Amino acid sequence: MFGVDTVVLAIIGLSALAAGALGYGVLYSRIEDDRKAENRVKRVKSAETDRSKATAARDRLNEVNKRRKSVQDSLKTLEEKNKENDRRNSPPMKDRIGQAGLGISVRQFYLISFIFGAIMGLLAFVAYGSPLVAAGVMIVFGAGFPRWVIGFLRNRRFKAFLSEFPNALDIMVRSIKSGLPLNDAIRMIASEGQEPVRTEFKRIVEAQQMGLNMSEACSRLYTRMPLSEANFFAIVITIQAQAGGNLSEALGNLSRVLRDRKKMKAKINAMSMEAKASAAIIGALPFIVATLVYLTSPEYIMILFTDSRGHLILGASAVWMSIGILVMRNMINFDI
Repeated sequence: MFGVDTVVLAIIGLSALAAGALGYGVLYSRIEDDRKAENRVKRVKSAETDRSKATAARDRLNEVNKRRKSVQDSLKTLEEKNKENDRRNSPPMKDRIGQAGLGISVRQFYLISFIFGAIMGLLAFVAYGSPLVAAGVMIVFGAGFPRWVIGFLRNRRFKAFLSEFPNALDIMVRSIKSGLPLNDAIRMIASEGQEPVRTEFKRIVEAQQMGLNMSEACSRLYTRMPLSEANFFAIVITIQAQAGGNLSEALGNLSRVLRDRKKMKAKINAMSMEAKASAAIIGALPFIVATLVYLTSPEYIMILFTDSRGHLILGASAVWMSIGILVMRNMINFDI
């Protein structure tokens, strides 16, 4: 009985195995086709995903290239404007008066110059009684001296601006890091800053109120303050407006660069002070010797002023002295 059951179970097992093998053989081709189809679907999906990634990467690259080209075009335009301003070695008198911080018009300046020159010429005529001397004094004090005053005030205002500008940038950096937008940071400098930075930033705010964007308003700062530091500031604002980025970090780097430039200028001035003192002594030595000779032996030196040959010698000496002073000046002056 036990042997019969074993044989039956064996027959059933073999039959099931044969049926399974027959079914697998029949369905193998269909299973393989389904597997291949599934693999093809996976490859197609993977290819679509890779194509999407490639398209997204290409779009990002195109966007970066467009942004870079836009920044380069903006910087090129700004550089051309600055070169055009630099080509004007002597800006108009209206701009010079504004850069000096004076609130007068060109007409008022010329009127004041004429009145001052006329007064000084009249005093010279009363003192010496010579119309030629009076005319010379009138020209010097009516045309030369007022322009010298404008130049002096202009350079002094430039130095004050360079001294205070890094501090204003530091305030802007702290304001931006605390969450204030750039417009509010500039308004803060315009209301609480030190002169002449406060006045220049007020003009930036006024330019924005007139409809100019931030980069255009800041680029006008270089027109009013033709300094490389103001140009750097306009370039930083333009780049940030075109390409974005961390403005506080950029302004902080600019402030550090400006302070380093100031330190370098001070170091160069200290190192060249000996050469400047030597040049001043050499330039003043002929006049000092001539004065001493005149005080001790006036008849010995007066021939230079009474004889035509002395006039020729004085003229040639003045020319050569001027050339020497200009050469020494170019040797000891450095641009940073």
